[in-house]
Formats: sequence, C-alpha cells, structure tokens
Amino acid sequence: MLVASSSLWLAETNCWVLAREHGGPAIVIDAPPDGDGVARLLARHDLTPVALLATHGHVDHIGGAGSVATRFALSAYIHPDDDWLALDPVEQLRNLWGMTPPGDFSSPERWEHLHHEQVLDLAGIRVGVIHTPGHTPGHCCFHVASDGLLFSGDQLFAGSIGRTDLPRGDPVALMKSMGERVLVLPPDTTVLPGHGPATTLARELESNPFLETFRT
Repeated sequence: MLVASSSLWLAETNCWVLAREHGGPAIVIDAPPDGDGVARLLARHDLTPVALLATHGHVDHIGGAGSVATRFALSAYIHPDDDWLALDPVEQLRNLWGMTPPGDFSSPERWEHLHHEQVLDLAGIRVGVIHTPGHTPGHCCFHVASDGLLFSGDQLFAGSIGRTDLPRGDPVALMKSMGERVLVLPPDTTVLPGHGPATTLARELESNPFLETFRT
C-alpha cells in the first residue's frame, strides 16, 4: 500500500492519498484549500485519483474539494450530517475564520453521501466508513482493515482529540464514538490524523491524556 500526505493551508491540514502502487488509481482523503498542493502530491507519486473522501465538513478539510473534484472529475463523499458545513465553505470561512477567501473555495457540484458501516471499493482498496460524531455531527473516520490503517480526521490525534467548541460540536458524542467505534479497533492500527504526525491506537490508549477514562 502506498500512503502519502502533504500538510496544506493555514491550518496545516493533512491531505492523504492512498493507492495500491505508484502510477495507479488513488483515493484522496480531505482536500484543504490548496488544490494545487493536492495536485502536486498526486503528481509526486504519479497517481490518478478516482474519489475524494471528506472526514468532515470544516473548511480546512474541504475548502479545496470543489477545485480538486472538478480538476480530476472525481466523485466526492461526505456524511449528510455535515452538509450544512460543506455546501457553503466560503460562508463558513467568513464565520469561523473571519476571512474573505482568495481563490476558489467552491463546493463540488454534488456530494455523495456516506453512512456508518458502509464499505467503499475504490482504486482496488476496500474502505470502511465509521461515523464518529462529536467534532462535527457528520464526522467520519476511514478504516482500511486489510492494512491496519485508520484515517482519523479530527477525531483522534497523537496526544490529543478533536475540539468540540465549534458550532454543533458535542464532547459527549465524541467520547461515545471514540469508545464504541474507534478504540474497539485492533491496538496495532496505525492512526493517520487530519493534523500532525501518525500514531497508533495502542500508543494513544497508553499515553493520550484525553483517553484516560478508557484505560483498564
């Protein structure tokens, strides 16, 4: 499995690409507001994207979704509970960041909807959808069980968890989804978050201060 990332835009959001091999079809996970940066990441590994998966609807993760989807003629996927965020990233940027965006922050013409326990077969890879509300109502993690990978978005980070102080954030829901849907995965699962470095579930269960309640 080829897995690569670039940290893009002001929030240093991780854009992940995964493929079975160099030069083949690929999946893009999250598209920060830097379509050219996403394109460079793909070109670096000679990859042709076939789909864009959004972990959630915050603008630092989907601000480039419209330009990437148009450039590569991709289907873009998001959970419907985050439609309220994803359908107008420009207004979201103004409200949450106090910015008027330069460039293209358009949304894809159409979002395909994700649902919990859905399995997507894309680019020769089976991706399981895990709905993990809390950071946003429609937040999802993406699990590639065959390779022990979890793309955790803003659910779980190395040493931290997703913030819940933004509109419709819910700390109780985040911890519930963490315990019931994330931490039940194998401990050796590699966690590839939306910001910061990779980690493992075992490492986070052992040392992440926000997960102390789950330690036995």
